[in-house]
Amino acid sequence: MAEAYDYLFLSLDGAGPAHRRLADALAAAGPAGGLVAQFTPQLGWAANEGAVLVRDGAPSAVFDVVAAKATVVERHRLTPTARPADGASLKTGGIYVHRWFTVGAADVEEFVRLSAEAWPKFEGQFQTVIFGLFTADRTPADLAADQTRLLLLTWYGDHGVWEASRDPTTESMQIFLRRQALTRHTRACSTLLVGA
Repeated sequence: MAEAYDYLFLSLDGAGPAHRRLADALAAAGPAGGLVAQFTPQLGWAANEGAVLVRDGAPSAVFDVVAAKATVVERHRLTPTARPADGASLKTGGIYVHRWFTVGAADVEEFVRLSAEAWPKFEGQFQTVIFGLFTADRTPADLAADQTRLLLLTWYGDHGVWEASRDPTTESMQIFLRRQALTRHTRACSTLLVGA
C-alpha cells in the first residue's frame, strides 16, 4: 500500500524571516524523520503563507515545531495515485507548482489515467518532473457534492518553462485538455523548495 502524506498549508507570523525560522527549527529538531519538504511562496500565495509536506508516521516533533512557528490553516491527508513511489524525493532548484483539482468522484480514475498517460511526453519535452498526484481525504462537503480533490505537485526549471509548457499544440497538452473536461475547479500557485 502506498504511503500517505500530510499537507499542511500554513500562515506564518511575517514573511521571509518567518520561513527561515521555521526551516531552522525543523532542522534543529533532528533528522527529518518524515519531513518531505517545506515550500515558500512565489506566485499565488501571500508572502506569509507556505506549506509543509510530511510522510505518514512523521514524529510528533515535526508537527510540534510547525505548530510553534506557524498556524496550520488547512491540513490535508493525501494518498498517492500514479506518483510518487514510496520514498521518492523532490528535485532541488527551480519552482514547484501546487495545483489543486476538484473532479467528480466517479471521474478520479480517468483523471489519474489521463495524467499518467501525458506525463512521459510532458517531461520529455519540457524541463519538468511530476513529483506526485494525490487524492485528498474527502470532507463532508466533498461527499455532499460527490467530488474528490486532488493535488498535483510539479517541478519546473523556472516560470518560463511553466509558461512554455502551456502550448496547446503539444501532444501532452492535448491529453491534459481531455483531463480538463473532467475538472470542476482548479487553482495553482508556484513555490520554492526551502533549502534548494
